[in-house]
Amino acid sequence: MLILIAIAAFCCAFVGGLFAFRFRDKLHLVLGFSAGAVIGVAFFDLLPEAIELNENLFSIATTTSLVALGFLIYLILDRLLFFQAHEEEHCENPHHKKKSLSALILAVHSVIDGLAVGLAFQVSTQVGLILAVAVLSHNFSDGLNIVGLTLKNGGDKKKALRWLLIASIAPALGIIATLFFNLPEAFLGPILALFSGFFLYIGASELLPESHHGHSTRLTTLMTILGLVVLYFAIKLAGL
Repeated sequence: MLILIAIAAFCCAFVGGLFAFRFRDKLHLVLGFSAGAVIGVAFFDLLPEAIELNENLFSIATTTSLVALGFLIYLILDRLLFFQAHEEEHCENPHHKKKSLSALILAVHSVIDGLAVGLAFQVSTQVGLILAVAVLSHNFSDGLNIVGLTLKNGGDKKKALRWLLIASIAPALGIIATLFFNLPEAFLGPILALFSGFFLYIGASELLPESHHGHSTRLTTLMTILGLVVLYFAIKLAGL
């Protein structure tokens, strides 16, 4: 099962990159839906599962504090790492630019996504499948973003394709890595709470702003709501 999902993760990221080469300005609706899906997974699947797993170990307040901690960890990493990349993108001196930094960070981020899916399967198949759906949609946007960033920073199509291959392999590596280790059951609840915070940050701070950038917010907002609704009912049906 995990091998198939790893292959799907590769394909989603790669297809997202191919779309970016031709239809980058037409994909705001997809990103809007992805934002809703990622946020929906955090609220409707990861957080409830984390609360259930932690009920004999921590209070609900502690679990939600772990969610906040995950959000802050991702925020700090994003600001510390991407701040330098964004400053360099706007630098007028081409010798000061490190055009591959943002692409590298996105690739590392994709590995973390893959680890999240593999660890979710250690909790249950249901949790793993729901999280996989959200991550696959996010992988699509990662492929889109990594091509966009590379081209925006002056890279040619050959370089963008090379980074797209790296970003496509990254989530698959994260997923496959979890085949070789198992976390103690006591760690699974806190890990899911942290990942819930990660996903809330990704959806709210990365996907939503990107979907609205340069486009009408009406349709993208509707797509975000649709993403939330679809994930809500998908999770409910999976729990039957």
